[in-house]
Amino acid sequence: MPEMLEAETARVLIAERALHREVAKVYAPDAWFLKRGLTAPAVRTALKGRTLIDARRRGKLLLVDTDRDGPTLAMHLGMSGRILVDDEAAGDPLLYAANGDNPAWRRFGLTFVDGGSLYLRDPRRLGAVELDPDEDRLGPDASTVRLPYVRALLTRSRAPVKAVLMDQSRIAGLGNLLTDEVLFRAGVDPARPADSLRDDEQRAVARAIGTTVRTLTTRGGSHTGDHMVARVPGSHCPRDGAPMLRRTVGGRTTYSCSLHQR
Repeated sequence: MPEMLEAETARVLIAERALHREVAKVYAPDAWFLKRGLTAPAVRTALKGRTLIDARRRGKLLLVDTDRDGPTLAMHLGMSGRILVDDEAAGDPLLYAANGDNPAWRRFGLTFVDGGSLYLRDPRRLGAVELDPDEDRLGPDASTVRLPYVRALLTRSRAPVKAVLMDQSRIAGLGNLLTDEVLFRAGVDPARPADSLRDDEQRAVARAIGTTVRTLTTRGGSHTGDHMVARVPGSHCPRDGAPMLRRTVGGRTTYSCSLHQR
């Protein structure tokens, strides 16, 4: 499933292949996919004739700026979205979604004057498109957070630590797989109240956020975590061999070690 690492791969593809190209047509067949009051006529008017000049990312949100003080196009990949530029898909095939190219799955797109294209393909229809988003509704990108911020965040909440880390208004970018990997590496039970963590555990979580993002970026995505092999019922911890727990924490299916995550 797409998380911040997959969004970054999509950003790189857009930056390398779609910038400095003028929009000839806007493909917006699905009104539900357009968010915050955006309509198909409005997005066509706003983007047609514009040139894409920059590709940015905040957490899982892709941000594409346009020329002449034009609008910023924001795209969210949801649970199954992938970006295609000139029919090249960004990143590895997704593990928990279809990877074919059914035309009906192309929920939004741009055709360029030179004949190329950019599409957001989403089989499960859980992504979104908007213009000029409020970027400050998101917390700082997970790649930038450090111990003082993480400590303050955890000590202010009694919610499960996993739910706090996955709250995009607090830290942008950590999804289900990355958060489980962070807590697996930190040795912290995902269901623990956030404010129950000791100082050394707070340090371990902050350190694990940084190392997880860096390491899994190098490996190629959120699906490359150390605990991924154990994300099946009846599995055992790849670190110490103890049974893995499968629970719902923060509304998401969660895997954790029954021994070293406390």
